[in-house]
Amino acid sequence: MTSDRRTPTAVPGKGVGPLLRGWREQRRISQLDLALRAESSARHISFVETGRSRPSEEFLLRLAEHLDVPVRERNALLLAAGYAPRFPETPLDDPSLDALRAGLDQLLQGYEPYPALVVDATYRVVAANRGVALLIEDVPEHLLAPPLNAMRLTLHPDGLARKIRNLGEWRGHLLHQMQRQIALHRSPALRELYDEVAAYPVADPGERPDPDEPPLPYFALPLRLEHRGRLLSFVSSIATFNTPMDVTVAELAVETLLPADPATVKHLRELMP
Repeated sequence: MTSDRRTPTAVPGKGVGPLLRGWREQRRISQLDLALRAESSARHISFVETGRSRPSEEFLLRLAEHLDVPVRERNALLLAAGYAPRFPETPLDDPSLDALRAGLDQLLQGYEPYPALVVDATYRVVAANRGVALLIEDVPEHLLAPPLNAMRLTLHPDGLARKIRNLGEWRGHLLHQMQRQIALHRSPALRELYDEVAAYPVADPGERPDPDEPPLPYFALPLRLEHRGRLLSFVSSIATFNTPMDVTVAELAVETLLPADPATVKHLRELMP
């Protein structure tokens, strides 16, 4: 499990005021509302945004917390205000994160035979269990070359997309998820990935119903895909870390695919006792 280092998106020569105003407007929060949440005044918020007042380090971090600014971008705000970054970005293979990696590996293994994986902010797979390996066992090598990307692997015509029964629904769900994250994180790398996967051709985006298959009620949108002649159904759950103090940890997400019907449970348990 490794991670590359990426710098905050602070713009050289651009003060903290315009950056802060940009996050506030993106969150659709007025100066007065932000001031009330941060126990300040709209006048002080205005002075900070126009550059008439320099915020203290703690006040800036308090504003970032109320604006739900991603941890990486909180460093950018601090840099723009003339302060040192507060949150480190530790490589995932650093010895200081040994306990984290061990815990994630244990979590993934404990979820077997069902698929589970860990991705970073751009959906690069940093860890996965044998359940995931089963699903991608016949994916072409060019899609499995490092760095493995979950979105590319799922939506590429040569990847899992050719086996997904409800590709139109699932593709729409994933693209909408990426759009929300782009709005939240303002990540050029994520935008580039979105443009790539959204442009993939979709030969048959609709559900291909089986007339002999009775309809099943689902409690969430399922991922329905074919595997070794069987139709498997999963629902996805995503977990992140609460109050992370490291950029790398803040950008990790654990995705688990929960079997949505007894047939899926039976098939995976037969393949992986």
